[in-house]
Amino acid sequence: MLGDAYILFQIAGIGIVIAMIHTVLKQMGKEDIAHWATLVGFIIVLFIVMDNLADLFQQIKSVFLFQ
Repeated sequence: MLGDAYILFQIAGIGIVIAMIHTVLKQMGKEDIAHWATLVGFIIVLFIVMDNLADLFQQIKSVFLFQ
């Protein structure tokens, strides 16, 4: 249960940092780099979610003994 909260805070932290980077770069007139930074942040979060989804499926397999 504690790990779930950690994952949520980690994703939220990444989102906040990426939003700040995007805002700063956009204010500097570098919108293309700002969009790339947002895309990189999205990909990082996507890998975190995919990793945890794989763990979830592994736990489901172990519960139903589909090993």
